[in-house]
Amino acid sequence: MKVLITAYAVNPYKGSEDGTGWNISLELAAYHEITVITRINNRPAIEKYMNEVKDNRFKNLNFLYFDLSKFAMKWKKKIGERGYVLYYYLWQRGIVKFIKEQNIEFDIVHALNFHSDSHPQFLWKLGKPVFWGPIGHHPKMSKEFIRGSKRNQSLFKDRLYYSVKWGMRTLLPSFYMSKNSAEKIFVINSSVEKVAKLNSNKTIILPAVATEKFSSKDRLENEKFTFLSVGRLMYMKGFDLVIEAFKIFYENLNEREKEKVNLKIVGKGEDSEYLKRLSEKLGVNEAVEFIEWVEKDKMQGIYESSSVFVFGSHEGAGMVVPEALAMGLPVVCLKNFGPGELCDDSNAIRVEVSNYNQTSEDFARGMNRLYRTPDLYKKMSKNACHYGKEKFSWKKKAKIINEQYEKVINAETNKNLITQF
Repeated sequence: MKVLITAYAVNPYKGSEDGTGWNISLELAAYHEITVITRINNRPAIEKYMNEVKDNRFKNLNFLYFDLSKFAMKWKKKIGERGYVLYYYLWQRGIVKFIKEQNIEFDIVHALNFHSDSHPQFLWKLGKPVFWGPIGHHPKMSKEFIRGSKRNQSLFKDRLYYSVKWGMRTLLPSFYMSKNSAEKIFVINSSVEKVAKLNSNKTIILPAVATEKFSSKDRLENEKFTFLSVGRLMYMKGFDLVIEAFKIFYENLNEREKEKVNLKIVGKGEDSEYLKRLSEKLGVNEAVEFIEWVEKDKMQGIYESSSVFVFGSHEGAGMVVPEALAMGLPVVCLKNFGPGELCDDSNAIRVEVSNYNQTSEDFARGMNRLYRTPDLYKKMSKNACHYGKEKFSWKKKAKIINEQYEKVINAETNKNLITQF
């Protein structure tokens, strides 16, 4: 079968959106002839990797590169973050004409990323079976949980983005065409179907996160009992909640225990200085270590030297949760549509979202429970590693996608045969 994939972000050296674009395309190349159309700025990394790494699947993997005019590129950079949102919308529209001009032969077409539940795809104009996603959704955050160095600005941004996305899902005819014409729609979490008003017969939950590194190392052998949190330091990620919870947990330890416990935060972002000041204000700065963002291949060592993964994020996804689980780290997170759906009660303590203070206390209680109960910790650590292997491999995700491809093509073939007779 010949499959055409459009993926705005593709990079074999990165994670998140870029990693999904690369890994899903590569794994599907084990089944079919894959042509991927992506942005021109992704070309150097793709070609570098394919020149340096030998993989038999490369013979079935071909890349084409498309961007809008230089004028569009210029104003995208000038406008900033909002420009990227509009540019992607126009990129999706423009790619249809580009595909027609290339005279590409394909049986089905798949709009793979961005993972946005509000930006329509226009591939239905090509007249072939269309697959869409994984698409995701970030819920509107509770005002009480929006904190940080730019609280008012963050609150405005959160409400503005939510309103714009609602408007796109509700007012754009092309969005209705996107969801009605798609054969199958892969969704990152269970909230997307309701929010985007998708046909339940078309939706398949497929988190756009995976990992290929696993470890079953005994974490209790580490020199320190380390709580780890990783991500971009900004309001949606809830690092302030993690620090608040660590303070509650930490102040109930005796002096000897305090020497053996710490919190490690890996990442950078607009709230970096705010979070450092918060740890000082709460009197735990000597036990909190901040590490600037590190290269992807160096994260394994950080995971292996840690004990528990603590994640206060309100987002609708969370790539770092599967990474932590696969490395055998039990998780403490919010019981929400994002991180809360990437784990379960066998490997995580999922905290109900209530008011800020109560949620902080419940987080601290979960941290304390894992610290004080070695048998429970070992059991959850073992379960975490097993769960990571079972749920979060790119190969398994590609298999699920391919099964849907095959069903649709087989149905089309049978339909044509019946028509002929």
